[in-house]
Amino acid sequence: MVPQAVELSGDRATRIGPLSTTPATFRKVLHPMCMAEKLKKSDEQWRQQLSPEQYQITRQAGTEPAFTGKYWKTKTPGTYVCACCGHPLFDSETKFDSGTGWPSFYQPTRPENVSEHTDSSHGMVRTEARCAHCDAHLGHVFDDGPAPTGLRYCMNSASLELKEKK
Repeated sequence: MVPQAVELSGDRATRIGPLSTTPATFRKVLHPMCMAEKLKKSDEQWRQQLSPEQYQITRQAGTEPAFTGKYWKTKTPGTYVCACCGHPLFDSETKFDSGTGWPSFYQPTRPENVSEHTDSSHGMVRTEARCAHCDAHLGHVFDDGPAPTGLRYCMNSASLELKEKK
């Protein structure tokens, strides 16, 4: 099955044709075989599972200070998974030094693993990245990344766990 590019609007997705690898359409990809039911937990369950920092960042859309997270300069090979649910998000091979002080990747392990939402907070409009499985806030996506996607997924270390390659 060929992945399809879709136009996202609110909770609706409209198929617009075969996948293109341009930055504008790369992040609008859904694969129908990978649309899993979202993990739902109560606020109290998240508070019990996560550290105070992880809770504030992942469940309340916080941001850790630049150059302070445990993964901003890590070069260890492996897969970065969601700190809340363990869903695979990014491969270390797509990580790059953006100079921003946050771990940055040019693409997720699979486009459907990271959902994107408009974030109008703090007097600006940005694209928020969330775990598609549990809705954890991960960080933001910008159109100033390297090839092949032209995207920079600027993530909070507290939103991630690195599963090292053995």
